[in-house]
Amino acid sequence: MRRLAVLGHPVSHSRSPAMQNAALEELGLGEQWRYEAIDVEPAELPAFVAALDDEGFVGVNLTVPHKEAALELASEASDRAKAIGAANTLSVDGETISAENTDAPGLIAALSSSPSGRRALVLGAGGAARAAVWALADAGADVAIWNRTAERAEALAKDFKAKTIEADGLLPAAEFDLIINTTTVGMGGGGRMAELHLDPAVLSPEQAIVDMAYGDRETELVATAREAGATVVDGLEVLVRQGAESLRVWTRREAPLDAMRRAVRG
Repeated sequence: MRRLAVLGHPVSHSRSPAMQNAALEELGLGEQWRYEAIDVEPAELPAFVAALDDEGFVGVNLTVPHKEAALELASEASDRAKAIGAANTLSVDGETISAENTDAPGLIAALSSSPSGRRALVLGAGGAARAAVWALADAGADVAIWNRTAERAEALAKDFKAKTIEADGLLPAAEFDLIINTTTVGMGGGGRMAELHLDPAVLSPEQAIVDMAYGDRETELVATAREAGATVVDGLEVLVRQGAESLRVWTRREAPLDAMRRAVRG
């Protein structure tokens, strides 16, 4: 059995196992491959990654809070993962562990149109934010970053030559064509839109809103954006797109997007 997994802390909310196992069945690989979710505390990650080959793993995804650490633990990395400074996908070939970042191409694939020339606001400064900022800037967007800890936003902006926004009150959301939430606010159904310092009244049909968080119901940000008539990409679609990229890395097969969507939305 070829093992795959998503590693996180916490990770019980993840729909990646249902999605990836459905994809593996659709590809006729279900009897040889299995995908699971494993809770790994940060201090345990180095030992866990070192033992991947011995435990029968051919690949793993990384989610909060492991994406930046995963890059450091890999023996080699793609140019994209190096440029972003974070990895959400590891491939195992004996003692060689290769790092890739599929969050970046997954985000661009999830958008309904190119972000080139658009003003984008990224909320957050963690591993997912690094991928989003890099992907958007690489695609030609004008990117600004907000994070509750301003110093982290400033450090990220410096890495990618982006701008930062500070907000004692509400963020100037109306100034942006595209807003991407990469924080955990709303993950698992918790969190309130007010924590993102966004004013619901200024969202409009001219904007696109991407929320990487997801839970058992729509996040407050997604529901509010829909009510405002904005173009909405929810966390499940982003999950499907990055998961499809990871599956291609591991299996060298085209991912069955419809089967993956049915699994995460079922």
